[in-house]
Amino acid sequence: MGVSLDFYKTFYYAAKYGSFTEAAKALYVTQPTVTHAISCLERELGCALFVRSRKGAALTPEGSLLYEHVRAAFDHLQEAEKTLQDRKALLSGQVRIGASETTLHFFLLPCLRNYRRLYPGVRLKVSNGTTPQALAALREGAIDCAILVMRWDYRSILQPQDLMRVVALADFQDIFIAGNDFSVLKDRAVTPEELTAYPFIAMEPGTLTRQCMDDFFLRFHLSVVPDIELATTDLVVPVAAHNLGIGFVPEPFAARALSEASVFSIRLTEPVPPRQICLVYRTDLPLSIAAQAFLRLLSVQKTEPVNEAESTARPSSRPPE
Repeated sequence: MGVSLDFYKTFYYAAKYGSFTEAAKALYVTQPTVTHAISCLERELGCALFVRSRKGAALTPEGSLLYEHVRAAFDHLQEAEKTLQDRKALLSGQVRIGASETTLHFFLLPCLRNYRRLYPGVRLKVSNGTTPQALAALREGAIDCAILVMRWDYRSILQPQDLMRVVALADFQDIFIAGNDFSVLKDRAVTPEELTAYPFIAMEPGTLTRQCMDDFFLRFHLSVVPDIELATTDLVVPVAAHNLGIGFVPEPFAARALSEASVFSIRLTEPVPPRQICLVYRTDLPLSIAAQAFLRLLSVQKTEPVNEAESTARPSSRPPE
């Protein structure tokens, strides 16, 4: 399109008010400037757009046709400006969050509630899945960020090409639990080798919790084959409470059962390495204004940092500090 958009803007106001004088006032320019712009537009398009008289400026048939299209275009532009202003003011927008079962239950829900109270017009879209599923969604650009439980050696589950930052938000501990039928293991230190002699309840393979349990035993050249494999973490505690085996579960899931004494925590001679609830987001893609506000809210709950994953790209948005 060879015609200057400024000419169309001038034409829009002249047609809207039916006056070159009023168009000049709306545009904060002189009337001769408006006259010159309309003359240039008519010359570019090869037809007259206005018939000027003492009463003002009336559109020709060609001018009326052009105005229908130009008005629609300006209405769309004004609507776009209004939408952007709403997003800047966090009156609208969307944050897409990936969360594991554990982080959703024991960390994320209060933060989501606080965010909704602050910005009720922003839509929160939360996808619940395993840590590998959330990282895959992050790589595909399907979510803006993920809140996950990760091990201290989190780089082991990131791919070399990942341009991601990992920020620790809270400490996290896994424990072994058992029902009262296994009281022989209670109130004493149990070796990992001794523990392998009992039936086990564990998450399905492919979950990070299961990998952490398997890796714990591998440290001592041991392995276990669970008698019961479950798809969700919240099932481990009730199955253990029914004395069907030793359960490996994030400590928050067992808190109520521990207080009610339907299960007990097994004290080991070798501690289970702690994990952390972490914020993960890509550094090679810009975050929306709504997503940036969500990260700032998360930073209030942050406890201590985790080193940034190595990348060659410069981050396009600032992380929580």
